[in-house]
Amino acid sequence: MSLPDLVIAAERVFDGEVLYRDRFVVVRDGRIADVTSNPAPAAHLIRLPPGALLAPGFVDVQVNGGGGVLLNDDPSPVGIGCIAAAHRRLGGTTALLPTLISDTRPVIQAAIEGVAAAIAAGVPGILGIHLEGPFLSPHRPGIHDPARFAAFLPSDLELLTQLGDQGITLITLAPEVVPPGTVAALVARGALVSAGHTADDGAAIRAALEEGLTGVTHLFNAMSQLASREAGAVGIALTDDRAFTGIIADGHHVGDTALAVARRMKGAGRLMLVTDAMPPVGDPETLATFTLFGRTIRRDGDRLTGSDGTLAGSALTMAGAVRHMTTRGGAPIEEALAMAALTPARFLGLDNQIGRLAPGYRANLVALDQELSVLGTCIGADLDFPNGPSASAA
Repeated sequence: MSLPDLVIAAERVFDGEVLYRDRFVVVRDGRIADVTSNPAPAAHLIRLPPGALLAPGFVDVQVNGGGGVLLNDDPSPVGIGCIAAAHRRLGGTTALLPTLISDTRPVIQAAIEGVAAAIAAGVPGILGIHLEGPFLSPHRPGIHDPARFAAFLPSDLELLTQLGDQGITLITLAPEVVPPGTVAALVARGALVSAGHTADDGAAIRAALEEGLTGVTHLFNAMSQLASREAGAVGIALTDDRAFTGIIADGHHVGDTALAVARRMKGAGRLMLVTDAMPPVGDPETLATFTLFGRTIRRDGDRLTGSDGTLAGSALTMAGAVRHMTTRGGAPIEEALAMAALTPARFLGLDNQIGRLAPGYRANLVALDQELSVLGTCIGADLDFPNGPSASAA
């Protein structure tokens, strides 16, 4: 039986590229049926408050934790569901990649199995997995534990890509620490590969781009910088159009000037917002401290650090990143919203399914108030409007 039609009315509707006034988004069977100024009668109507904005649901490709859960510690479907629910409720994230920080091969195996089980169980919003490490440079570890870094083995090809067609696999590695041909082999097995935690002067990253690397993980952070005579990871990321670049727009990881440079160099079509979020997002029990590989991580406001001051991921949500891009990054709202939805969808090869409000697309939606705080979300036929109006008969 067909699901009842749902219509969401908003003063502002962003379809992924264009911001419209006074539009209705029609949802049928979990997909968008129409974006119109004159909808037919429907079974249910949600009319957003004055000034509210309806946009494609946010897509976050780097989420370590949330809801009090760190993926490394609890890779179960329940734990993954807690992470996704926290980011959906607070950040408007309707699709994400749970992200495993560098760990042992048994933990990698468990995380992939957990994500596969979460997808099979229909946990809303889970697209696949992001494996950030353990094939990273000890010279740029960030908050990762170098004791968990590893040399790439031939058997790792099968280990890392076993999710297969069940979901997306994104792998962050330092191109200079893996054997030549590794990136090409991973891409041939269906993985997306991103460069991160790298000390490379640029040569290995250029070679990896030729092999099929398409991403750069958290631009400016834990990577070689642009210098007068060395491109470094930053220089390659900013100037090579083949590379999508994630950026953590929280005011701590990247300063305003660097944020503006990235936006001007990459544009909204290649720069994508990520949170790199940790367990404190959405969980009052972990607001002050939590433990990462035996290290105490403290929260000061929205800044997370180890005892030595090293940044330890973030307490950021995607809605917060969008706000930061508009207030401190100089981006028009249309650009910021695209960086949070359509651009990461394009990076993942899903821009024909999510990232837009257009007929045939999944009904992944976020409703925001005038301050860009989340009123509610829709993932397919699953509505969640705890901070806004509920559906009523039309």
